[in-house]
Amino acid sequence: MQQHSGQHLVTAVADAMYGFKTMSWNLGETESFIELNTSSITQDQIDNIERVVNEKIRDAVPMYPTLYDSIDDPKLKEARTRGLPDDHVGPVRVVTIEGMENNMCCGTHVSNLSHLQAVKLLVCEKGKGKCYLIFLVGDRVLNYAQKCYNNNKALTERLKTGPDNFAELIDKLQKTSKSTQKNAVTLLRDLAVLEAEKFKQKKSPDNHLLCLHRKEGDVEFMNILVNEVNDQTVTLFLTVGDEKTTGMFMFAADEATITKFGPKIAELLEGKGFSRYGRYQGKANKMANRSKVENILRGHFIG
Repeated sequence: MQQHSGQHLVTAVADAMYGFKTMSWNLGETESFIELNTSSITQDQIDNIERVVNEKIRDAVPMYPTLYDSIDDPKLKEARTRGLPDDHVGPVRVVTIEGMENNMCCGTHVSNLSHLQAVKLLVCEKGKGKCYLIFLVGDRVLNYAQKCYNNNKALTERLKTGPDNFAELIDKLQKTSKSTQKNAVTLLRDLAVLEAEKFKQKKSPDNHLLCLHRKEGDVEFMNILVNEVNDQTVTLFLTVGDEKTTGMFMFAADEATITKFGPKIAELLEGKGFSRYGRYQGKANKMANRSKVENILRGHFIG
């Protein structure tokens, strides 16, 4: 009831002050909005509407319904009756905010605007040739304030600074995170090259198998390693991700070997794979079985 009466009030003030007509409205579970027939609305206009709306609430303006016997009643001309069919027969109910508006409505409402407590206009989101003015009324304002306080308290404890510095500190943390991620990617690429070089230096004539797991790795890490080894006689079984849960795998070999072992590897790892460009790769849902795959491959290639 608070939200619906609040919608009537915001609609009336937006129309009276700036001629913005409400084309539709929605009373959501946590936020409400009215659709205004304007392509733009300034922050000053939003602030002015909010100021007047709350002045009317403090003035305790009466709000009441009136039931007219028929559509032919001349007083109905003073009310907004958009959507009422021309062939309507029977009584018509109009809700009045005293001195402000008369609007046809069948909903329940407060009897006095003071019951709304307060209205907060949050933001206006632009649509195609229209704006959606999002607002809160009464208890929702209080709930929103409590939620904001709880969030600020939690962030203050974690960021070790007050709300006024949140945006600046988060900007710094994001820049640091991006730089760290970039450095980590570079290091992983370098590590893939080094792992390939180490294998080639230690590779014996009878060892044509490389099995390697890197928890912090990714698909790019595995691709770089395969490219750096660059030996058609070598078979590579590579995995990245958590050692006991999920991750990714790549099996690089000649076509016949991929056909023979690829699906079996995916089955053991309880995952799915696909073959492309001499590599069979996919997601693994049971990385704990990695050792079983390695034992099968070593038994085949090394004996």
